[in-house]
Amino acid sequence: MAKDQDRSRGASGPQSIGRIVSRLLSRTGYDREQGADQMLSAWKAALPPTLAAHSRPGLVRRGVLEVFVTHSAIVQELAFLKPAVLASLQKQLPAAGITDFRCRLSESVAPS
Repeated sequence: MAKDQDRSRGASGPQSIGRIVSRLLSRTGYDREQGADQMLSAWKAALPPTLAAHSRPGLVRRGVLEVFVTHSAIVQELAFLKPAVLASLQKQLPAAGITDFRCRLSESVAPS
């Protein structure tokens, strides 16, 4: 009888609630939204307010964070601050695996 109960639960057996919630968040896209919010908060904390207002983080691909900026002067300022900004991001978001960031000009960035 115990074997019949094991079969009815499936080969993997019962799942933890954490795993079920994680899968649900992944399916709904909420995990990406939370990740974007965390990235934006970390970006704002890593920069002076004047630079944060004219830039926004994008996606991380192969360890490189894509950053959108409104003006080429912001690109230059970020280049000067790059070591400190990277250290701050790596400390705040170690799981993101950020090793570098690259800037792209954008006509506008989301309001801060």
